[in-house]
Amino acid sequence: MQKRRRLPVWLKMQRASGETYSMVKHIVVENHLHTICTSGNCPNIGECWNRGTATFMILGDICTRACKFCATKTGKPLPPDPDEPGRLAETIRVMKLKHCVITSVDRDDLPDGGATVWADTIKRIKDVNPGITIESLIPDFDANPEYIQKIIDANPDVISHNVETVRRLTPVIRTKAKYDRSLEVIKYLSEKGKIAKSGFMLGLGESEEETVQTINDIYFSGCKILTIGQYLKPGKDYMEVKEFIRPEKFEEYKVLALALGFSFVESSPLVRSSFHAENHIKAQ
Repeated sequence: MQKRRRLPVWLKMQRASGETYSMVKHIVVENHLHTICTSGNCPNIGECWNRGTATFMILGDICTRACKFCATKTGKPLPPDPDEPGRLAETIRVMKLKHCVITSVDRDDLPDGGATVWADTIKRIKDVNPGITIESLIPDFDANPEYIQKIIDANPDVISHNVETVRRLTPVIRTKAKYDRSLEVIKYLSEKGKIAKSGFMLGLGESEEETVQTINDIYFSGCKILTIGQYLKPGKDYMEVKEFIRPEKFEEYKVLALALGFSFVESSPLVRSSFHAENHIKAQ
């Protein structure tokens, strides 16, 4: 039996418990919604849910892709739930959120990858929650401009799409998704005047040179907001952690990225794409 690898002290996570945590959990379950917090085994679920916020995941909880870093279930998804956008909009109202982050599973089974549902969801949230700001963390939609444009036309405040890892490791840990295709998505968002955001993980075996190149590639695709975090194995059947990157190195990458021209950078071991996302929109 393989001995479980001990986490370094700087990866200590906040306990997932308390009154506010329980409230968020109850609301999510009661309204039959999904979150990437639970589906992806996010290490920050304690901190985020304790603050009364969550990253909602639409279009079900079964992904058509099987990336080796992500704990979300994979297989044949159910048809989209036509009532989901309304339930989510009402849940956000009940939670009194001023900013929300929406993501989704990949839906390669749908003709438009789920773009129509995405657009409807954003519009419903805005209708029910006037004045709210929204970040949409989208799949690549095969870099199809028609589908991406549907998200843009729904007018979320920030649109994110993660590169996830360096070029060399992309075919190792991502299924179907391609490094350059992700950069195409970011570039299209930027060229259409949207605030584009992206992020990637460290600790999968990338070199420092590859990391710096990835920061540059994302920036010169037009991205304004960058997140960099430590990869943590979400279960026994996923990629092993090759290295735990020290906080000082994350800080070095943050300084480099800000000097390059990013308007906002989150870079530390426990950072995930939606971590402190409300601060990202304030900085623009």
